[in-house]
Amino acid sequence: MFFGTTNLDLCFNVERLPTPGESLMGSLKQNAGGKGANQAVAAARLGLRPSFYTRLGDDDAGRSLLQALREAGVPP
Repeated sequence: MFFGTTNLDLCFNVERLPTPGESLMGSLKQNAGGKGANQAVAAARLGLRPSFYTRLGDDDAGRSLLQALREAGVPP
C-alpha cells in the first residue's frame, strides 16, 4: 500500500547546453513521476499488485497520469 504524490514532469530536450544569457529552442517531453507513483510502479514491475492512493486533477494532466499508472500495472 502506497500513499504519495503523482507529478507530471516537464522536460525540455535541447541539442546543447545554453551559454549564459542564451535561450534555446527545444522539444517538450512529459513524464509521469512523483515519489509515491514511482514506488507503486516499481512494486508493479516486481510482479506485485500495489494499492496506491493519490489525488489527480480532472484535466489532461490528470488523465495522462492515470493512464500511465494503468499502463505500468498500478490498478486504479
